[in-house]
Amino acid sequence: MKNIRNISLFILALMVATLGASAADNASALDKNHIQVNGMQIPLNQALVLSGGESSNPREYDPATTHSSGDKLVFSGLVSLDPNLNLTPDIAETWDLSADGTVYTFHLRENARFHDGRAVTAQDVIYSWERAASPDLQSDTVITYLGDIVGVKEKFSGKASTISGLQAIDDLTLQVTIDASKPYFLLKLTYATAFVLDEQNINEGTNWYRTPNGTGPFRLTEWKKAERIVYERNEDFYLGAPSIPFVVVNLYAGGDVQLYETGDVDMAGVGIYDADRFLSPEEPMHAELVGGVGLCTNYVVFDTTQPPFDDVKVRQAFTMAFNREQYIDVVLNGQALPANGLYPPGLPGFTYDLEGLPYDPARAKQLLAESKYGGAEGLPKIFFTTAGVGSYIGPDISALAQMWQLNLGVTITVENIEFDHYFDQIYSGNHGQLFDGGWCADYPDPENFADVLLHSGAQQNLGQYSNPELDALLEAARVEKDVTKRMEMYQEAQRIIVNDAPLMFSTHALGYELVKPYVKGYVKTPIAIPIERYMWLEGK
Repeated sequence: MKNIRNISLFILALMVATLGASAADNASALDKNHIQVNGMQIPLNQALVLSGGESSNPREYDPATTHSSGDKLVFSGLVSLDPNLNLTPDIAETWDLSADGTVYTFHLRENARFHDGRAVTAQDVIYSWERAASPDLQSDTVITYLGDIVGVKEKFSGKASTISGLQAIDDLTLQVTIDASKPYFLLKLTYATAFVLDEQNINEGTNWYRTPNGTGPFRLTEWKKAERIVYERNEDFYLGAPSIPFVVVNLYAGGDVQLYETGDVDMAGVGIYDADRFLSPEEPMHAELVGGVGLCTNYVVFDTTQPPFDDVKVRQAFTMAFNREQYIDVVLNGQALPANGLYPPGLPGFTYDLEGLPYDPARAKQLLAESKYGGAEGLPKIFFTTAGVGSYIGPDISALAQMWQLNLGVTITVENIEFDHYFDQIYSGNHGQLFDGGWCADYPDPENFADVLLHSGAQQNLGQYSNPELDALLEAARVEKDVTKRMEMYQEAQRIIVNDAPLMFSTHALGYELVKPYVKGYVKTPIAIPIERYMWLEGK
């Protein structure tokens, strides 16, 4: 009986396994063409499939505190940028400006709705901006983007309970008073800090951002941690429902290029070490590559309040000991442009005539000797803070350290901060005398670089640089109405910045994206916009 019983169990197990395999095969066939979201089967030929990652830091998902451009699929603001970077109406259908240029009256769209169907009102905008300016929230961006509004600084500092420059005339009319006539003010409202949020949604708890009630072109319908995020088009979007029904972001799914080659994603970013392959006309997917120069400048920040970088000659010495061309060729595989100054190519105010501090090791060593520290032997121990894991030092930081060691005789100690919390620590001042930096344009105006990054006391002035001459020039440029004169002022500001060397400029990034032929309407914009709203799928 024992042997017969074992044979029977074996046959039964084999039957179950066979049935299970058959069911699995069917499920696999279904999964290959569909995904199940909240009990609903979504055909993948109706979805734009991407790959991405998650942050463990909740602040990065809140438009008021994120250090990125925010989720522009779910959220939106009064105004936006289109694929050509033109300022366009968004929740605000129109606006009026007072004769003195300080009072904006926004007229909200009657059909603007949150995803739950509730109408967007002027009071929702006021709530969102006052929340962003709340001292309890400690936003690193609210002064940068909303600080021109009268009363925002007082709210942020705790001296006022409301923002005095905001007034709801009625449900669909918002009056905004700023401190002076500034030609770039509306552009600042395209940034995430100015997005409109639903107070009831916020009050649901600390994880409200996982089930956001936004106003944007897509709804977030599923978020499975470490698996995927699914967006569904907002059929009631006030500017018209997007053409793409679903956007699926597979989280931590693997290397972008490999996923693209296997057909698991429809678009993929191409890294610097893969770029040469796809740039070659011999590559079969060459025609699917889209590239361009971003409106970004990479740099190293010198904390000008910490020795030895409180001495301009030390800052100049470190800058002139940096071989920019060699760095690009060896470390970045040639996939970048050298940055001699603050403004990237394509930004108003950029000029090819700018003379940056040149690579000159002999002069660099002389400047270090002329500094109050008298040379390398007189310098304190120098720490370089970067985003990383454990004790690993990336080739970019390693190259910088080697150049400074070789050309100046200076030894650098590198300290890593976990990626998801790097910016929190940098903004809190928990960093060494040197740290990784970089800036990409949020709107196409040089004020977004010179004034935002280097005016004394500016929220983004993380190296705490201060120059009264520069401040006066930037303050005058803020209100200058003559465009030509204004650009000349920003060019002069850049010359001051280059000479004072509060930042060591390195590169302007080149960016590449692979895009499947059936993905239509894609434009590689140098500033993040909700491009998915303008795209469609054809023949997927």
